[in-house]
Formats: sequence, structure tokens, C-alpha cells
Amino acid sequence: MTALTSPKTYVALGAFQAGDAVACAIPLPAIAKILDDLGVPDTVRPVFPVVKAAAAVGLLSVTRFPALARLTTAMLTFYFVLAVGAHVRARDRLVNMIPAASFLTLYALMTVKGPERS
Repeated sequence: MTALTSPKTYVALGAFQAGDAVACAIPLPAIAKILDDLGVPDTVRPVFPVVKAAAAVGLLSVTRFPALARLTTAMLTFYFVLAVGAHVRARDRLVNMIPAASFLTLYALMTVKGPERS
């Protein structure tokens, strides 16, 4: 077992996604500023909490539905490809792209490996 395949990793990331969904639903001022800086329209912003909540459910399903958890990591990989692209399009500072690029790498590796089978 590695950290990338451990159900504990999926659960931890699922909890993180759930918290991020709440933070986006509020929205926290820091998140609103990032979305403003990236030029994300107000009409699109309500989609983020829904997507992140769905991602949380998918990641948390790892013990009962490992295929769904793997599909979720694939979809999160695509989500973070779009996020990195938004930072590049906005000509954002490199340091601001690091979190999105890190999650892109993490979820891509998790998709390739898949969750550990019980």
C-alpha cells in the first residue's frame, strides 16, 4: 500500500473537498478574490460548491465503490487541468498556480494507481 492508493488518503481528500465546497458556497473572501483575479463570471461560481461536494462524495465512496472513487480522481484531474489553464490564461503569478498544479499532479497519479482493493 502507498499513500496514493490508501483509502485514508481518499477519505482525507474527500473531507478537504467537502470543506472547500462549504468555503466556496459562503464564499470566503480569499476564494472570491482568486475567482475575481481569474475573471470567473458570477454566473459560473454557484457551480463550484456543487462540483466540489460531488467530488467529496465520490472520494468518500472509496471503500464501497472504488471504481467511483477512481472516476472521481479522473474528473478532478480534468477539473485541475482547467484550473491551471485559467491561471495561465489570466497570466497569474506562478506561485498562485502551485496549489492547482499540485492537485492536478496528485489526482492524476491517484487515477493511474487507483485505490487499494480490500
